[in-house]
Amino acid sequence: MGLDLEIYLIDLFVIGFLLLFVTLGSGWIAKLPVSFALIYLVVGIALGSYGFKIVQLRPDANFLERLTEFVVIVSLYSCGLKMNRQLNFWAWRSTVRLIGFLMPISIFAIAAIGHWVLKMEWGVAILLGAILAPTDPVLASEVQLADTDDKDELRFGLTSEGGLNDALAFPFVYFGIHWLEKGNNWQDWFKEWVAVDLIWAIVAGIGMGIIVAKAVVFLEQKLEKHTHIDSLMADFVAISTILLTYSLTEFVYGYGFLAVFVAGIAAQRQYEDEEKRHSQLEFTERIEKLMEVATILILGSLLRVQAIWQYLSVGLLVGGLLLFVIRPVGAWISTIGGHYKPITRLLFGWFGVRGVGSMYYLCYALGHGLKDSLGEQVAWITYITIVLSVILHGISTTPLMNRYEKLITSRRRKFGKTAPEAEEV
Repeated sequence: MGLDLEIYLIDLFVIGFLLLFVTLGSGWIAKLPVSFALIYLVVGIALGSYGFKIVQLRPDANFLERLTEFVVIVSLYSCGLKMNRQLNFWAWRSTVRLIGFLMPISIFAIAAIGHWVLKMEWGVAILLGAILAPTDPVLASEVQLADTDDKDELRFGLTSEGGLNDALAFPFVYFGIHWLEKGNNWQDWFKEWVAVDLIWAIVAGIGMGIIVAKAVVFLEQKLEKHTHIDSLMADFVAISTILLTYSLTEFVYGYGFLAVFVAGIAAQRQYEDEEKRHSQLEFTERIEKLMEVATILILGSLLRVQAIWQYLSVGLLVGGLLLFVIRPVGAWISTIGGHYKPITRLLFGWFGVRGVGSMYYLCYALGHGLKDSLGEQVAWITYITIVLSVILHGISTTPLMNRYEKLITSRRRKFGKTAPEAEEV
């Protein structure tokens, strides 16, 4: 048996055992102040080069980009399926504030640190901001909507934010990439960036998400009137919708991430059968959880002591300021005048989980001009920030959300209010 085959079989064994452990122990784990992502990360580190040296995964940036890309689009579609509100400003007020105010604040605050403290050019600094600003729809499942019946404002805001900012950070990623490729003479490419990367890509993403999702659901419903669709295969319609939406949108230079999230919203509104909506949601969440294991396990095995030590100070500076200052202060500013209670605003500020989305943007940037020592610096700042987020949010999510739920329950009992009113505790 060759060495490569042995390593492959050992990796399969580790993933299989880990899945069995977290599945059978999920009831106990859910009560502990640790997230599943934190467990995967610790296992990845323990079994990697600085532990037992059992997991020896060395994926290149291109493979990691494709893996994280797939995980993110499945998660975004899942987020879209959970969106249960009418499309008006008041119903989506949390989303508008978190995307319209908090995300730009986060990007430019990180960029300011990158430029003035780390001495990066503005284009690279904005690229770093775009990589780190989006919250993660994959690792933040504990604070997101449980299903379409969940009316909680905090959970809705965090879910919709995670669904949209992974797409709407892309214009700023392209801004940084244009700067790397064409230099800081931004007058030569700025108009093209506004027209193509800002306006067209967003419009195309929204349009394709609606068109493809509605077309797939319409075709499915028409065919069901004439022939039986195997119940074991029916949920694969969700995967086909994701892949068709993403690929067709990218073909027309739209934002596939945005299109997939919009497709989830359009699909769940198009289905008349509520059971089918729930079935698709459960199916996509299972795939998301499976891919999360592989992604975070790889991240843990990729960490290198020497590199972490070299970039620890700048990584902790950027990551610490992002998680403890930029996100909380930005969330507080963004929710001014929104009639939220203090605890809701504080939790909006704390639950800015960074993870798989940032890994994807990093790998994308590494494949499009970010390289050499600058690329290494941005990469390790990103990795350190993700690890910091996984640890801090992993140990704080369960107790904070348990406290939040108790306050909501107490308010309902005291005032007899409905869920949308009672969540603002």
